[in-house]
Amino acid sequence: MINVAVVGAKGFAGEELIKILLKHKGVKITSLSDKMEGKNCKISDIYPYMEMDILCEDVDIKKISSVSDVIFTALPHKVSMEFVEGFIKAGKKVIDLSADYRLKDPAVYEKWYGVKHINQEMLSNAIYGLPEIYRGKIKKAKLIANPGCYPTSVILACFPLIKEKLISKKSIIIDAKSGYSGGGREFVKKYKEPNTYAYQVGNIHRHIPEIEQELSSFFPVYSPIKVTFTPHIIPQERGMLSTVYLELKKNIFHNEVVQIYKQYYESEPFVRVVESAQTKNVVNTNYCDIAVDKDKHTKGLVITSAIDNLVKGASGQAVQNMNILSGLDEKEGLI
Repeated sequence: MINVAVVGAKGFAGEELIKILLKHKGVKITSLSDKMEGKNCKISDIYPYMEMDILCEDVDIKKISSVSDVIFTALPHKVSMEFVEGFIKAGKKVIDLSADYRLKDPAVYEKWYGVKHINQEMLSNAIYGLPEIYRGKIKKAKLIANPGCYPTSVILACFPLIKEKLISKKSIIIDAKSGYSGGGREFVKKYKEPNTYAYQVGNIHRHIPEIEQELSSFFPVYSPIKVTFTPHIIPQERGMLSTVYLELKKNIFHNEVVQIYKQYYESEPFVRVVESAQTKNVVNTNYCDIAVDKDKHTKGLVITSAIDNLVKGASGQAVQNMNILSGLDEKEGLI
C-alpha cells in the first residue's frame, strides 16, 4: 500500500485527485492540505459527498513528508515551487500539477510567468509526465512535471506525424476549446452565464512554450518551432477539444495517416483513435480520443483531440504517472 498526500486539496485538480485516489486499490490517503490559514477542517466539510474524516490542514513539509511516500502538489503556478524542493529533499517522490517544472529553460519560465524560478537546478531533472511518450523516464523519476491540459491534447495529436517526418514545422495552427472548470475556482465564480469566447488571443497563453518545447523535441535534430494557438471557453463544466491544422510535407492518403496513429497508440490504454473526437465520450474518464481527417480543399490534415481537462488533462494523468512510477497497473483507479 502506497501512502499518498494531496497538497492543494481545495482546488479542482485536488478534488479530482481525491475522488480518483479513493477508488484506487493500491494507495492510502494519509495527508490532505492547502492554504487553510489555521482553519483546519475535515475534508468532508469542504466536499460533503466525501465520506472521509481526514483533516485538510495547512501545508507543513515536515509533517506531510513523515506520513507519505508519494506527494501530489496541486497548487497554483508560482506557489508550487515554494514546497516541492522541500519534499524532494525529504526523499519523497513528487508529482507536480502546476507549470513550475514543465519548462526546461528558466528564462522561458520567467518570460511567461513573470517571476524567477527559485529551483532552477531542479528543472533539468524533472520528467515531463506524458506517459505515452516518456513512460520509461517516468518509471525512474523523483519529480514528475504533470503536463497541462491543452498541451496534453495537442502533443498527443501531433506526436506521430512529427516522428514520421510528415508535417511542416512552419504551419501548426491550434484551435482549442475548454470547459470553464479549466479556469480554476476563482474563474468559475465569475462565469455567471453560458458563453463561448476566445481568450488570450494573439499567442500569449502560457501553455504555448510548453507545447513548443515538446513538439520541437520530437524532430530528429532539435528544431525550435512556433505554433499559432487560440484557446476558447465553452459553456460546459469540463471537457476539452483541440483542433490542430497541419501542413503535409508530402501527399499521403487519409487511410495511411489513420494507420500511423493506430500503430503509435495501439498499446496505449488511454488513447483511442476514433472517427469523431467528442467531449461527451471522454468526460469523467482518462481517455484521449483522436480523430484524423484530411482537408480536401487544402490537402492538409485536421487532427481533433478530446480529453477531460480535469482527468487526462490533470488529475487522472497524475495518477497514471503515479501508477507507472510505483510499478502498479497503469490503469488502476482510472477504469
